Amino acid sequence: TPQTVTWTLVHSVMASVLGSLQIGYHTGNINATQMVIEEFFNQTWKERFKETMSLHALTMLWSFTVSTLALGATVSVLTVGIVADHYGRRNSILIANSLSLMAVAFMGISKTAGSLEALIVGRFLIGLFCGLNMTLIPLYIQEISPTRVCGAFSTMNQLSQTVGTFIGQVKSCLENMLGTSRWWPLMLSLSAIPAILQYLTLPFCPESPRYFLINCHEDELAARGKIVYRTRLKNGVFLNGHGCVLMGHLEPGGVSKVIHERFRGLINSFGTQPILIALILNASTQLSGFNAIINYSTKIFRLAGVAHPTQTTLGIGAINILFTIFSVSELHTELSFSFLAGTGVFHLPISLHLCTQGEVPWTKYFLLLALFTMVAFYEIGPGPISWYITAELFSQSARPVAMGLTSSWNWFHNFIVAMFYQPLLSWVKHF
Repeated sequence: TPQTVTWTLVHSVMASVLGSLQIGYHTGNINATQMVIEEFFNQTWKERFKETMSLHALTMLWSFTVSTLALGATVSVLTVGIVADHYGRRNSILIANSLSLMAVAFMGISKTAGSLEALIVGRFLIGLFCGLNMTLIPLYIQEISPTRVCGAFSTMNQLSQTVGTFIGQVKSCLENMLGTSRWWPLMLSLSAIPAILQYLTLPFCPESPRYFLINCHEDELAARGKIVYRTRLKNGVFLNGHGCVLMGHLEPGGVSKVIHERFRGLINSFGTQPILIALILNASTQLSGFNAIINYSTKIFRLAGVAHPTQTTLGIGAINILFTIFSVSELHTELSFSFLAGTGVFHLPISLHLCTQGEVPWTKYFLLLALFTMVAFYEIGPGPISWYITAELFSQSARPVAMGLTSSWNWFHNFIVAMFYQPLLSWVKHF
């Protein structure tokens, strides 16, 4: 029988991607506010220690503040399988959402309390939220979607995240409204709106029928979910768009023990080659420099002598959305690796401008072209493809732990880039 799209399905997808919107928002909102928050850091430090922070200390503190999100995600993504199988997909998203509200509270009070630590803790908590939801939301969407529309609904997750990044950039770039020394805590806290909306909508969405069948062994509840979502059932197993069960059962227990046992099982079952491919691919995706642009483009434009650096950052967000839409409709593995190599080529004009330290004014136009093209290449190429390839390298039984380990590896390199890009940038300038 033809598979139909129900209102419950649409409602469930839209409610779940409110989490992706928050991930994108906190990825994009920290960029343009760097100068005003650094001013807050300096003022707080001076009040405590009666002296101004050194430039090097301020650079390292800001880099750590930005990168703490990725550090939190590196940790939390390792627990996704256990959390999702113990509490269910939908409930796990709601549990993760509480981390977002806690993070908002810490970041919102940081200026009033005169606590730079509160801002850093808030960034770490939002990182825990990001690590969980980057896997939980696609998992939930894929498990509730009929085969015919599974791919289309799955792209909503990536698109929502990209839109969230752009919204975060817009809010932080409004220098006369939110991107100011007075209002930046409010700007960082605005993700509470989609978080609250998710609490008002997602509890009314049914749980994944595959979770009831595979993890809870509740055939009756799974059958009800099948009717609600119009999903397929074959030989007693719910299928996704590729005819595979999306996630097996992970027994509750110590995280380190589960990871060790599953990782040893991966090596015994598949050898080291698929694991190495997945790890190298995810590392190279982050080391391409894309997230350095997302995190620090305003400072790069300011150093380049661009007249309106914060507004130019909005161009990065617009390009990001445009090519994300293009990439989800035209996903080709072969082209993706070519575009990954292309991102490396465009580092040359960036390095040229930084090495000349602005002494050759016309090089800033090559810098702008390089940055915009790198963002486009990333979204067409390595950005989306790394997740798909990793999933295809492993069988269904090994896929949950493989995705958890490689996602953590991906976030770890995100942390490395965010933490050390500014110090390296300062070193190049004085080279």
